[in-house]
Amino acid sequence: MKDRQADLKDDLGDVPPEEFRKQLHQLADWIADYREKIGELRVAPNAKPGAIRAQLPAQPPEEGESFEKIIADIDRVIVPGMVHWGHPMFLGYFGWTTTAPGILGEIITAPLNVNAMTWRTSPAATELETLVIDWLRQWLHLPNDFDGVVYDTASVAIMHALAVAREEAVPSTRKLGLAGRADVPRLRVYASEQAHSSAEKAAIALGLGEENVQRVATDAAFRMDATALREMISRDLAAGMRPLAAIATVGTTSTASVDPVPEIAVICREHKMWLHIDGAYGGGLALLPECKSVMAGWSEADSLVINPHKMLFVPLDFSVLYVRDLERLRRVFTLVPEYLRGDTVAAEKNYMDYGVQLGRRFRALKAWMVFRTFGRAGIAARIRDHLRLATLLAEWVKADDRFELAAPVSMGVVCFRFIGTDENKIDAMNSEMVERINASGRAYLTQTKLNGRTVMRIGLGNILTTEQHLRNAWELIRATAGES
Repeated sequence: MKDRQADLKDDLGDVPPEEFRKQLHQLADWIADYREKIGELRVAPNAKPGAIRAQLPAQPPEEGESFEKIIADIDRVIVPGMVHWGHPMFLGYFGWTTTAPGILGEIITAPLNVNAMTWRTSPAATELETLVIDWLRQWLHLPNDFDGVVYDTASVAIMHALAVAREEAVPSTRKLGLAGRADVPRLRVYASEQAHSSAEKAAIALGLGEENVQRVATDAAFRMDATALREMISRDLAAGMRPLAAIATVGTTSTASVDPVPEIAVICREHKMWLHIDGAYGGGLALLPECKSVMAGWSEADSLVINPHKMLFVPLDFSVLYVRDLERLRRVFTLVPEYLRGDTVAAEKNYMDYGVQLGRRFRALKAWMVFRTFGRAGIAARIRDHLRLATLLAEWVKADDRFELAAPVSMGVVCFRFIGTDENKIDAMNSEMVERINASGRAYLTQTKLNGRTVMRIGLGNILTTEQHLRNAWELIRATAGES
């Protein structure tokens, strides 16, 4: 026993430097090989639930294991059990992608391992975040009075934006809450039928209530109907409710449609409502001069969110919430306990003051590296090519009378449906086709419902996806249709 204890005392440090260096070189080759050969893998596994766990020990290890054994299990179990979102034939959602500079940024971030909660705990992380946020603000052509904060996702960002809206509509909510207050009517939030479900989740978290998120009808292009919004607000006012905020979406989840932001902004100003713009996906189009129309009404917003991890080639996760006069956000969330007071500097930003998180990753580094590597022009050129591919796919769909477009093609998203079967079977067939294609491992699509009908959906945006990949996917779709 004494010998064993002595051995443990000699082995209480980290992995020895030379061994770690060797592992890093092995890992660098592994990452490069994975990226180079990702197109040869199945896009998604066809495994049953529990299959991954069944291949790994149920009990935690008592003794440490070698790097070689761990990496072997990654190759044997983890990689085959992954949906490879970076695969060039992954065409679901919004073409989530990784990039070489983004991967390198993540690798550098890990050993730095800082907590970007205050300026003093991480001066470089804090100031780089401020810089990257302003670079992006300039690319988005937002007025100077907008400033931002980095979160993980837009779902978290909208919760923070609505928290500010709630505080301004019902003062002292931060201090007193909402419960038991006779002076607080039911607060209403309005979003289109096509808007993201994060609105309801934010309402749940903020005590507003899921049912107080009202879904507004959309037009033929799946954009919010401003007239319907106005009528809904009038009914709620007559019922004694208080309109709190409207969410206008620039690039909806299913169709990438763009709500009429200027019209919605007029209504918000009339009723003193908060206007939040969800540009999580579509906001990236602001980098293209020919797409400046997408920015209409942005200057009227109280807040806007964009996810560079969607269209701007920054790896997950990286989301930026912009607020007109960021101090409004800080007033809601700033809270400095005594054990942190020595690490705060009043003259500098302490990002812990702008949200519920105290521990904050150094997310800005990877975005900074991506932005510097590609530049605005390089990012715009890549987005432009994805728009070209979406238009090309739409042309292929229209040229095959067994298919029809289900929505106007907007951004890098194409919604279409197979119609070459009995009318009563069309919905089931479209769903079955998506499932069969995904199960094949050769491509990955998603499905959604538009006007109550099931449609197939392709999202372009992966930096590795070429025209040939898209052509291969279309031929697979057509062949699957022919087998029906």
